[in-house]
Amino acid sequence: MDIKSIQRNKKAYFNYEILEELEVGMELEGTEVKSVREGRCSFSDSYVIAKNGELILIGFLIQPYSHGNIFNHVPDRKRRLLAHKQEIRKFTRKVNERGFTIVPLEIYLKGNLVKMKIALARGKNVRDKKDAIKERDMARDARRELREINSY
Repeated sequence: MDIKSIQRNKKAYFNYEILEELEVGMELEGTEVKSVREGRCSFSDSYVIAKNGELILIGFLIQPYSHGNIFNHVPDRKRRLLAHKQEIRKFTRKVNERGFTIVPLEIYLKGNLVKMKIALARGKNVRDKKDAIKERDMARDARRELREINSY
């Protein structure tokens, strides 16, 4: 199956410690699918809630389709995520018991279908974020030095 990544939520990887991932489908309208294929979507402050045995994506912005007409979609509506009941129950139980958050990580095309990767996450504290920045900077410096050594 051909997988084409459309967008990743880099902020989620920085602000949260990712514990468990799940691939889900999305309930979209026709013009939303076309907009997503054009890459006109944004993760800005989006999150997932579990309500009445369903996963609902809130705050995910899909811009109106450029060639749409009066039947174009509402950009910031709540969207239902499609997953198996036992997976929804498992995520809901962990959110309620342990206080985790469900965050969207990535949106991609899998064949003709729009899929989203969501994850159970725990918020990082400020010290963990500083450590992540420090590790990233050290890795960048190491790559730079290695590149300079290899260029001679």
